[in-house]
Amino acid sequence: MNGRRDTGPSARTTGTKAAVGAKAGIEAKTGAGPKAAVAGPRGARSGTGPPVLTDVRLAAAVREVRRARRRPAIRSAAVAGALTAVLLAVVCVSLSYGDVAVPVPELLRTLAGGGTGGSRFVLLDLRLPRTLTGLLTGAAFGMSGAVFQTMLRNPLASPDIIGISAGASASAVLGSLVLGLSGLALSGTALGGALLASALIYVLAWRRGVAGYRLVLVGIGVGAALSSLVSYVLTRAEVTEAQQALIWLTGSLNERSWTHVWPLLGALALLTPLTFLAARTLRVLELGDETAGGLGTGVQRSRVALLACAVGLSAAATAAAGPVAFVAFVSAPIARRLVPSRGAALTHSALLGSLVVLVADFVAQHLLGETQFPVGVVTSVIGAPYLLWLLARTNRVGKGG
Repeated sequence: MNGRRDTGPSARTTGTKAAVGAKAGIEAKTGAGPKAAVAGPRGARSGTGPPVLTDVRLAAAVREVRRARRRPAIRSAAVAGALTAVLLAVVCVSLSYGDVAVPVPELLRTLAGGGTGGSRFVLLDLRLPRTLTGLLTGAAFGMSGAVFQTMLRNPLASPDIIGISAGASASAVLGSLVLGLSGLALSGTALGGALLASALIYVLAWRRGVAGYRLVLVGIGVGAALSSLVSYVLTRAEVTEAQQALIWLTGSLNERSWTHVWPLLGALALLTPLTFLAARTLRVLELGDETAGGLGTGVQRSRVALLACAVGLSAAATAAAGPVAFVAFVSAPIARRLVPSRGAALTHSALLGSLVVLVADFVAQHLLGETQFPVGVVTSVIGAPYLLWLLARTNRVGKGG
């Protein structure tokens, strides 16, 4: 009996008290008792345990994430609404103001199907086709520039800098001065020239893929060669023919009619949805080719689709109004500053492109004296300083880095 271990109630009670006392001692030394467990994140901040995310904190974090996602969308919608309102105001001013003033009530009656005969002629036959051509041309150039610059990750990647507009210009000059084309035939020739120039640039820039900087450099070279060809053809042409060709080469909305509006409207109706559809991969392509490929994106396939849409938009706009300089170049950077987010900001770039063209056309018609200048003269005055500033800024960054 004396050698047998005592396992009765008193022994178990004594063992339990000893275990509780040992646990209390450990908790007192480590500070990991019940209060520390209740403290949760406070204990985590003091380095005594893992963070505990309560239901209240989790709900607050979810609300903050949703709020952060809504902010860019709200800002984007607000900016788009403001740009649309300004654009509508500019359209009304363009239609109302001129040698024959049309009051806004008369303007609205005429657009609704009424109005006098004089108002209908001035608005529907002269001003409205010109204004719509400028609006659609600016939208096409704006979206094209946004796609090029975002996809190639290069602010110089614009159709009027990398040779696409030069291809349209060369084919249009050859068609006009050599073949005697005009009207829709000349616009179709310009469209074909832009497509051929873009295909040539892409083939020359291909080297197991197309890098953005290589395509820009090849495009600048091809554009210089095509510009030399245009200069040579102009020197061999008659003075009057060369003068008409130079007006088109500058980019002009003069004498635009419904025959220019409908083909451009049809091209935009086809290309705009395709561009928005293809632009869904732009956010991934901005991460780089290797990262985009690792995420399962067909880099070259996506790039070809985006290039086709951007070239089509630029070619259609150039065929309708000529190579209006710097519209595609400046619209996308301004849009990204107004809406600082990843992606091409296609809607805002289109609205800004239309706004730039219409404001420049109004200035060229009414604010530079009695002579009506081509719209490309004013857009060049706007875009050239920005190009010089961008080159100087890039040079400083490269020198410092």
